[in-house]
Amino acid sequence: MHSDALTTKTKPTNNGDSNHMKEHPSTSVVLKNTNIANGDSCDATSKHLVKRGLSATDKEIIRIVGQQLQEMGLIKASETLMSESGCKLEHSITTRLREQIMDGDWGKVIGTLEEMRPLVKHQRYIQMLFLVLQQKYLELIEDSQFVDALLCLRSEIQPLKIYISRVHQLPSFLMITNREELLKTANWCGKGTRSRTKLLEKLQSMFLYEESGYLPMSVMMPPSRLRTLLTQALEYQQSKCLFHNLDEPSSLGSYTLLLDHVCHRRNFPVVTKQILTQHTNEVWFCQFSNNGKMLATGSKDSSIIIWNVNQATHEVTYLRTLHCHSSGVGYVSWSHDDKYIIACGAEESHEVYIFDTQNGELHAKMSHSPDDSLVCCCWSSDDSRFVAGGLKGQFYECDVDGNILQTWEGVRVQALGCRPDSQSYLAADSQYRVRSYNFDDETEENIIKEDNPIMSMTVSADGRYLLVNLVNQGIHLWDLDDKVRLRKFQGAVQGGSYQIYSAFGGASDLYVASGSEDGKVYIWHRSREEPVEVLRGHQKVVNCVSWNKAIPSMLASVSDDYTVRIWGPQEHCEMSYKDDEDDDYIKDDSKSSIGEEEV
Repeated sequence: MHSDALTTKTKPTNNGDSNHMKEHPSTSVVLKNTNIANGDSCDATSKHLVKRGLSATDKEIIRIVGQQLQEMGLIKASETLMSESGCKLEHSITTRLREQIMDGDWGKVIGTLEEMRPLVKHQRYIQMLFLVLQQKYLELIEDSQFVDALLCLRSEIQPLKIYISRVHQLPSFLMITNREELLKTANWCGKGTRSRTKLLEKLQSMFLYEESGYLPMSVMMPPSRLRTLLTQALEYQQSKCLFHNLDEPSSLGSYTLLLDHVCHRRNFPVVTKQILTQHTNEVWFCQFSNNGKMLATGSKDSSIIIWNVNQATHEVTYLRTLHCHSSGVGYVSWSHDDKYIIACGAEESHEVYIFDTQNGELHAKMSHSPDDSLVCCCWSSDDSRFVAGGLKGQFYECDVDGNILQTWEGVRVQALGCRPDSQSYLAADSQYRVRSYNFDDETEENIIKEDNPIMSMTVSADGRYLLVNLVNQGIHLWDLDDKVRLRKFQGAVQGGSYQIYSAFGGASDLYVASGSEDGKVYIWHRSREEPVEVLRGHQKVVNCVSWNKAIPSMLASVSDDYTVRIWGPQEHCEMSYKDDEDDDYIKDDSKSSIGEEEV
């Protein structure tokens, strides 16, 4: 295109500078030479200029950028942007209201609110007026103008007849003479810029939807709109990132905004960090303590080994050995406060051991009949009781000292669980069902029904989801609230010859890990049915896995090869982005079931 077609005339300013465009009465924008690199500058007389009309989206972008410039203290830059684009950052009445609030001129603020009344619904106007008058009232008290404060309360605030409980609190503030006590009692930060800025933010704030806020967007934007949008974009990208394994909240500054966010196993368990070999036979079960400071592993060698987990170095070291079931330890369960641990044996065991984890001593032993088979257990949500059961039809509720409180006849239990703050227990039975049992009122309820035998199950930390390991059908993820199946995780081999356990884990329980009969550990993102990682190292069946709740990047697995493996992140694995074509993990996707196009 010929350059003359992109050039518009300029009108010199008083000092002869022709670099400023004449303000056009219609909304327009100047397009600069696209050959100039982003961030570069050149003499304005050599730029190719063009005007075009601004769309509604263009105007919103300009307003958002202008607001951000002002919040950064770049007032002149914001004013230049508004002037050149012909847009207004906000309604003129809003500018006036802002200045009056920051000056503490409450009489004028109330007058301006009255002018704004046609712009908002009546109820919102009353709410705004209350917030302003409350600020005025508190500032009068801080200035010891008690008569004026009382007059404000009686003649201005109380007639609004809104926020009654708060209004009933306001008179008590008149009796407080100490400033610090006033601020604490009133939940207020005192007279000045900080509290007035907060007042402005409340007036600007939007709730769930635009129409729920106090002011229309055309009048006043929410504060820090650009930062809010960028934070939302970052959170969305992190939610779609298959390897974002951090519990830390999203915050601007933690990651670059110049590229899309993608983690490549930066905080993900992908390599063996330790191999623990203290057990002398097959290792059947493992579980980290709830605080993440200990690991318990149960073995066919009739012992439980308690391991220490260093929270700084993530190193696992031997602590003590607990001897119990002669037939081997097939299941353990930590109390929620990690004070006790329960141990169940293999199918031939009729006893349940309760150990004190602080000193390793046997606290109690529960046994009802030598004909029992107690293979699983679960603590109540308040740790005051536990239940134990088995496939011969025993289902007992006991206290911490091993005394049987109640029995439920005829329930052949394969697996047990409990949701937080629930009085009921979840039990998987021989009829492929998961049912809820309440021993207090003796009620039961069907939760889910599968088409194949259930080997084991696990409840998520928030109690919302349930993992069910099935014979020859993989692992199913259920929503317990809606009672619907969400996922059928693929890959793991579970033919029913071995008892395989899976676990939720990682940041916010977003991941699922499971053992497998093929000697591998499979890991899935909760939103995907195909594994995002397959861990190799064990030489025989992997019976159980456990994710450390305090260290999302730490995973433990146990196997018939007599070993316990601790998995962690690859060292020096840095943050990567979509254009990092030379990333080793993208190149070697043959070792992972996620393809480059998904990354």
